[in-house]
Amino acid sequence: MNRVSAVSFAIAVSLILGASQAQQLSAQEPGDVPETKAPAPRQSTIAQPAPLKHPDNDYWRKHDAQLLTDFPWLGRYKEADVKLGAPAPGENRVVFMGDSITEGWHFDAAGGVFAAKPYINRGISGQTTPQMVLRFHQDVIALQPKVVVILAGTNDIAGNTGPMTLEQTEDNIAAMAEMATANKIKVVLCSILPAFDYPWQPGLTPAQKIDTINAWIRDYAAKHGHAYVDYHSSMKDSRGGLPENLSKDGVHPLPAGYEMMAPLVEAGIAKAMER
Repeated sequence: MNRVSAVSFAIAVSLILGASQAQQLSAQEPGDVPETKAPAPRQSTIAQPAPLKHPDNDYWRKHDAQLLTDFPWLGRYKEADVKLGAPAPGENRVVFMGDSITEGWHFDAAGGVFAAKPYINRGISGQTTPQMVLRFHQDVIALQPKVVVILAGTNDIAGNTGPMTLEQTEDNIAAMAEMATANKIKVVLCSILPAFDYPWQPGLTPAQKIDTINAWIRDYAAKHGHAYVDYHSSMKDSRGGLPENLSKDGVHPLPAGYEMMAPLVEAGIAKAMER
């Protein structure tokens, strides 16, 4: 048999076999069922986490409404930033960027530990790192400080603006540090304060997550030449939370907590200034 005949024979055999198989399938399947039917989707056996939901009270209603109109809340310090103006000659201005833990640290209180120092508080209650990244230029860079102190991340874990991975929090902290460095601002990165649980979002077991992010912050600061302030080690209790003598809700420091934090951050600022 020559090559042409062999090819023709193979094609004929293939057609005969195909027709035979089609007849068998047609005989097996009911006439009202398509021959090609997509299988039913498999049901996942992995339990999905319940969506985070804020408490229904005045604070959280205002918080959530704010996200829709001014997500980073640029309006919070806009006028104060303009009024502040540029630093005076020789002024070693320091801006503190953060959330309620920073906002509650009343720098300008009479007799306060920072009352006579050019320290600017730009903390906003409830904020997460993506919000801080968006307002970093207005509330930090435009103020032309020598140093920025960044304390952020606990509200990311609490899901205040939606679920976030630990890597996303780390990326946002890195973004703020990079923006500061690009503008010749020295960086002080602070550990997240201990928290065993969040009163407004219980059951998230944040202690271990905080440990993970803090280890990353410490390593990132060392790698990039930033000062690192370790509040966590000095303030945590046996559960990895804030003890009652330092916090009434396990998250926000009492005056005794801020008294512990003050010399630690002052040392971090001095270290950054030297660099």
